[in-house]
Amino acid sequence: MNHVAYLFRCLGALCIAIATSMASAEESSTLYTYRTLSVDLASKAAWGAVNDCRKKGYSVAVAVVDRGGNIQALLRDRFAGPHTPETAIRKAWTANSFRQSTSELAGLLEEKRIPSQVSHNPGALLVGGGLTIEAGGEIVGGIGVSGAPPGRSERDSIDGACAKAGIESIREAMEFAE
Repeated sequence: MNHVAYLFRCLGALCIAIATSMASAEESSTLYTYRTLSVDLASKAAWGAVNDCRKKGYSVAVAVVDRGGNIQALLRDRFAGPHTPETAIRKAWTANSFRQSTSELAGLLEEKRIPSQVSHNPGALLVGGGLTIEAGGEIVGGIGVSGAPPGRSERDSIDGACAKAGIESIREAMEFAE
């Protein structure tokens, strides 16, 4: 294919892309609504995770972020290390931002299925203990737990189990609100 033909082919594809995006923009509304986690539910989830870890003998920090990645709740149990609040925040933010658990992301990174640059994203932390919080099929926030020792594998983290317990503590309230 000569350069001129290639250029016209690229220009044609560009025109189609522009026309499609303009049609989509005209069809969409200028305002939209979405659901996100309330401070009350975030606090309840955080306490659910802290209490689950306490039952297991661990002192942790828990962070819960809303859909936009804003911190809604942050708890640090009395014997959790000084690094745990920041780590919990980063885990919650990462799960919410990347729309999947931090242990899944860590596995994808280890398997080289995502580029290593992902782990260098400011704020991202790809270790187990961060989960998305979903209601009605959409992500409404994220929860991160830090301070328990690692499990047998990254996908089997105790932090992750406590985070899951935190989500379960608000599951009924989220289903009721749907």
